[in-house]
Amino acid sequence: MIGTEVGVSSWVLVDQARIDAFADVTGDHQFIHVDPVRAAQTPFGGTIAHGFLTLSLLSALALEAQPKIAGAEMGINYGFDKVRFLAPVKAGDRVRGRFTLAALSQPGPKEVDITWASTIEIDGGKRPALAADWLNRFYLNEGEQT
Repeated sequence: MIGTEVGVSSWVLVDQARIDAFADVTGDHQFIHVDPVRAAQTPFGGTIAHGFLTLSLLSALALEAQPKIAGAEMGINYGFDKVRFLAPVKAGDRVRGRFTLAALSQPGPKEVDITWASTIEIDGGKRPALAADWLNRFYLNEGEQT
């Protein structure tokens, strides 16, 4: 299945309340994210989501869209080989995730590493908001092996 798209999530609304909550959690209150009046004067015409907010949505989008790994006890984020922010997510946009199985390896008898070619697209957008090669590691239950 390497190279196969394995899942697409539902649309998720990125509204101003979500952007403001992310700003509060991270301490990033740059006006382009939290001040609709001032942000309206920029080329974006309004507030936009933090790039890291968009990136962080991968986890929730993946829970719905990616297939379950048989025998997995738990999975963790292992990192990214590449992340690109390609288009801004404006307050009020809806986004969804697309996941393609890019690579799979077994570094240990009870470990599986998966690289997902991940895209977050914007409803009605010409370009995706984000493209990333996302690495996950899964730990298999005792007695389970791939």
